[in-house]
Amino acid sequence: MPAGLTACATGFTCDNRFMIRVAVALWIAWAVILWNVVFDHVIVVAGRAYLDAANAAVRQGLPFAHMDDFMRPAVARGLWIASGSAAALLAVGLTSLAFAAAGDACASPPIR
Repeated sequence: MPAGLTACATGFTCDNRFMIRVAVALWIAWAVILWNVVFDHVIVVAGRAYLDAANAAVRQGLPFAHMDDFMRPAVARGLWIASGSAAALLAVGLTSLAFAAAGDACASPPIR
């Protein structure tokens, strides 16, 4: 039997290293997508807050609102929140993969 392949009780063989690599790649892709979604959401919310403030300033005859006053803090906040969310997802995903890889990866036959 080639290196890296294990024989299951059912007679199927599976390449655990390849499946683990695919699972790690999928968790990383999910974390990147989550980071993008969370960061985008924080920026959108800040943009809406700016539009509300600018609209209120126009209605009340006040000086116009500066976009930088809303967006610069939102970028920093978005980076922290998105990075924390992605890191938490990766921690959960890779920890669960470590536990799954430590067990019997061939307990059930692969789906064909």
